[in-house]
Amino acid sequence: MSELRIGTCSWKYDSWRGIVYSPNPKINYLKEYSAKYSTVEIDQWFWSLTSEKNIVLPKQDVAAAYNLSVPDNFRFTIKMPNSITLTHHYRKNKTEPLIQNKYFLSVEVLNRTMENISVMKDKLGPLMLQFEYLNKEKMPSQTIFLEKLENFFHSADRQYSYGIEIRNPNYLNKDFFEFIEKNKLVFVFLEGYYMPDITTIYEKFGSHIKDKVVIRLHGPDRAGIEKKTKGEWNKIVEPKDEELGRIIEIIKDLLSKEVDIYLNVNNHYEGSAPLTINKILSKL
Repeated sequence: MSELRIGTCSWKYDSWRGIVYSPNPKINYLKEYSAKYSTVEIDQWFWSLTSEKNIVLPKQDVAAAYNLSVPDNFRFTIKMPNSITLTHHYRKNKTEPLIQNKYFLSVEVLNRTMENISVMKDKLGPLMLQFEYLNKEKMPSQTIFLEKLENFFHSADRQYSYGIEIRNPNYLNKDFFEFIEKNKLVFVFLEGYYMPDITTIYEKFGSHIKDKVVIRLHGPDRAGIEKKTKGEWNKIVEPKDEELGRIIEIIKDLLSKEVDIYLNVNNHYEGSAPLTINKILSKL
């Protein structure tokens, strides 16, 4: 039977007190969170590429603390280090020359990451590889990208479940979804930013989604919603009821096809991830 896990993107927000957390000033946030939700997205380990020579990978003691904070049936989805997924280093402006990232699609970095979080092994959901918008300066073609990705996964430890998030709308085509299906990868839907709405993508390519999927709900205007909330994530400020209705129909269809779903909701979607989850659960 298929399974739906709903959780949030990150979890440590004091403004969730009274919604998710108790008023006690000294709490284990993740422990209280996991009493309410069955999954969470760890995004803090994404920011790995600090310089040309150095990368920062998850610390073993942090992974151990997270593992001890949640029950056995809890699952983490993880945004994998960007040292693996960035073709080039970030630059402050477009006039600076691009500097190639020597760790791009490094199986060695992947193995080191997995070794550092091995204590969490039994509680891991999809490990998400998030790729930025790949213009032709960074990646000559989609064909070359898929070849590089396939070589990477041929050497990767396939006991884990890997998710792929693409931020090139033009890459979301038949070739890409056939690649996902053939290599038994997990497609990561992203609702927000400049990506097409997931309803359109699902209508075109939903037949290629098998076994497992991740749906990440982000908003189109991160800075705008932060200005409205002022960092207090305890109320809905940009309701998206009509859009949520369409997403719920996708969820129902996926569950009818025995696809396991991880639904990761961000505060930036409507203003409060827990309250958005309440809305979704009330409509399912």
